[in-house]
Amino acid sequence: MALTREQMDRKIDEHFAFAQADDVEGVLATMHADAEHDIVGWPTGPTRGRDGARPFYETLFADLADGRIECLRRLYGEDFLVDESLWRGKAVGRPFGLEGRDRPLEFRLLHVVEFADNGDIRRENVWLDMAAIFQQLPQ
Repeated sequence: MALTREQMDRKIDEHFAFAQADDVEGVLATMHADAEHDIVGWPTGPTRGRDGARPFYETLFADLADGRIECLRRLYGEDFLVDESLWRGKAVGRPFGLEGRDRPLEFRLLHVVEFADNGDIRRENVWLDMAAIFQQLPQ
């Protein structure tokens, strides 16, 4: 049975809330045990399962701080959504290999998220506005 928009919104909003709290375990709990996790351009390429996604979130949460995610728009399908959001916060470490130097940072994110029948995230595909990141964190 297909999920409703409200059910999909609830799950992705929960996922984002855990991300804003730098809660690795919480983020991973929103994902299916065998989820595909694909951050486009990330050196490892797509990973499989919660343990495969863990290193990305541990690295991300060490490099970025005070993050807030603002949803700009969502599009829905039978078992998926596309979310365009704006991330705002601070670059405290070396996000994406760039020296953060505690500078403010803002960039758009595009998530393509597919859901399992139980409502867990089965596939997360994320596109980052790297041009904006490079512009704000010149080396």
